[in-house]
Amino acid sequence: MSTGCPHHTLVSGPAASGKSRWAEHLAHGSGKTVVVLATGPDLPDDPSWQQRLARHRQRRPSSWSTREVAGELNDALRSLSEEQVALVDSLGTWVAAHLDTESHLWQEHVATLVETLKSSRCRAILVSEETGWGVVPMTAAGGRFRDRLGELTQQLTPLCAAAWLVVQGRAVDLTKLSQIVPSP
Repeated sequence: MSTGCPHHTLVSGPAASGKSRWAEHLAHGSGKTVVVLATGPDLPDDPSWQQRLARHRQRRPSSWSTREVAGELNDALRSLSEEQVALVDSLGTWVAAHLDTESHLWQEHVATLVETLKSSRCRAILVSEETGWGVVPMTAAGGRFRDRLGELTQQLTPLCAAAWLVVQGRAVDLTKLSQIVPSP
């Protein structure tokens, strides 16, 4: 029996796959007030990052609000009402914000996010990168990022009524086309 929240959605895919555009499409179709919860850093001295942020902002309707939440995703989700939809972009930058957190504290962050999503009044559309499909630095931090993000998405998927994989600009409905991998 699923403990999922019937209104959450997970959208994942490799870099530059179209996952944010698909999540924006889903949010737009919700008919609710959209609040983008941006988890990435500002990085004002990184022109490439600033161009990426600008592309995302220009694509979105002016009626949507954006909250720069960085690592404080849980508080932001708790503040939203059932008339709103949270577009969380992205789980990868949320993981990165906590990458130096010790393992036991990281597990507490994850447990808190799971509980926040279970009790959330708003619908959440969660965008996540798929790691390991591209270059992952062969460093301890790179491996920790890959493992934490992969484990996080596996923990959040059962909380979602829908799961999408976006590859090459095409969205695949994983809920309809997949089988759950059994736990050991």
